[in-house]
Amino acid sequence: MPQFQNPYPQSSTHGRVAESFHYSENRVAVTPDCVTKFNELKLGKSIKYIIYKLSDDYKEIVVEESSTDPEWENFQKKIMDAKSSYKGKEGKGPRYAVYDFQYELDGGEGTRNKIVFISWSPDEGTLVYPRMTYASSKEALKNSLNGIGAEVQANNEDEIEYSTILSSVSKGKR
Repeated sequence: MPQFQNPYPQSSTHGRVAESFHYSENRVAVTPDCVTKFNELKLGKSIKYIIYKLSDDYKEIVVEESSTDPEWENFQKKIMDAKSSYKGKEGKGPRYAVYDFQYELDGGEGTRNKIVFISWSPDEGTLVYPRMTYASSKEALKNSLNGIGAEVQANNEDEIEYSTILSSVSKGKR
């Protein structure tokens, strides 16, 4: 019987991607605290945002921080300054976040709130393994959080600016 021959050579890039994909099949667990904090944000309205990260062993999604701070710039800085490490190397850190986004409608029609799920994965300076693991684990967290009003995928600083998020969240209804 002939042996199966893999048509794709195992270069260093292929090996890393395959390693990341294989890991994602093992499923990353969402800790109960992730859902509890989200429900506090959704129902209590005292929490303004929650930042989630993968545990150091990349097996669980955990709450990194929750805050009542209403300043977008402070939230944005925390997201953009996040770090991840893998096998002794450090790079920019992907993160998930939930933000209780409040905005005014044009014409004095009132104020609206939307709970926004943000997936932050910088294009530059991020290690491959963390980036791939975050990408393959996003749905597990999103599916655990009932009540998300909008979703934003941000890969560079422009995509996490207040005006960009506002445009996405309001869908032009301002």
